[in-house]
Amino acid sequence: MSETTTTTAIGFDHGAAEDFAGRMLATLNAGALATMTSIGHRTGLFDAMAGMEPATSAEIAERAGLQERYVREWLGAMVTGAIVEIDSEAGTYRLPAEHAASLTRKARPNNIAATCQWIPLLGSVEDEVVKCFERGGGVPYTSFDRFHDVMAEESDQTVVAALLDHILPGIPGVVEALEAGIDVLDVGCGSGRALHLMAETYPRSRFTGYDFSEEAVAAAQREAARRGLGNVRFETRDAAELGATERFDLITAFDAIHDQALPDAVLAAIARALRPDGLFLMQDIAGSSHVHRDVEHPLGTFLYTVSCMHCMTVSLARGGAGLGAMWGVETAQRMLAEAGFGKVAVTSLPHDAINFYYTARK
Repeated sequence: MSETTTTTAIGFDHGAAEDFAGRMLATLNAGALATMTSIGHRTGLFDAMAGMEPATSAEIAERAGLQERYVREWLGAMVTGAIVEIDSEAGTYRLPAEHAASLTRKARPNNIAATCQWIPLLGSVEDEVVKCFERGGGVPYTSFDRFHDVMAEESDQTVVAALLDHILPGIPGVVEALEAGIDVLDVGCGSGRALHLMAETYPRSRFTGYDFSEEAVAAAQREAARRGLGNVRFETRDAAELGATERFDLITAFDAIHDQALPDAVLAAIARALRPDGLFLMQDIAGSSHVHRDVEHPLGTFLYTVSCMHCMTVSLARGGAGLGAMWGVETAQRMLAEAGFGKVAVTSLPHDAINFYYTARK
């Protein structure tokens, strides 16, 4: 019996195997392209090339203030990845405006190049994550050298860019209350970009930011001082120990709850810290608590990867629950109810394909 006949008899589909191998090769290229796209963002190459007439690698390097040899090799990845166009006869390169619309800082909040930074960032802790697969435990925040920089840019796109035009106006009465003057807390504030903007926009309100990262809090404090903001303060504190009862009118948590070591304790602390008529606004990853329902999620693979290599592992590193980014709307609603929130609404916003927005009251 021939080999072909044997493998067919046991149900091996050669066509499906070839298709899958092709898909994996495409995945290899896509992963490499994401890394080079991150470099294009960090070095400012996309910003330099946007609107630039077709130019040589030397001209592009000069405009960006970079070394030509590295720029030339980077351009090779951009050309073969169909991001940059090449004129082989003239030896020039061009970034189409249609591509720049998703790759430059001016494209905010649609700058996908900024989000591509997650791929090399997560790759930097691969060895530590592999060890956790073998022995358990987690990888601490301190192992992610650029986490706060990348997270700040991500927050700038999904939160800060839409905060005044979409997020806050979408909640009845919140803008009016902020204008009149209320007490606001941001849990897991990071470097404080959302609070800086709110403090500038609503000078009658009082803002507080808590984060357990001393590095992030220090950065937030420096920026608040630079802007001369007297109505915002930042403090290094574990979110599970807010130490407040009926103190705040509005508490926000932007993409922060699922990272917590004790998310149930954090939600309960938030409920206690709210005044009787207070509101909790939680932005968190849009997903289901059932993986089979995430198969059609346009960013499902990316989000589960970020969860495995960051969100889940940093929680486990602190002896936590390891909830993970893809805890899902069902689990989120259950945990909010258990924390004492009797009224919870879940919405999505057009600018943000990654997150749900929860408004919760006691």
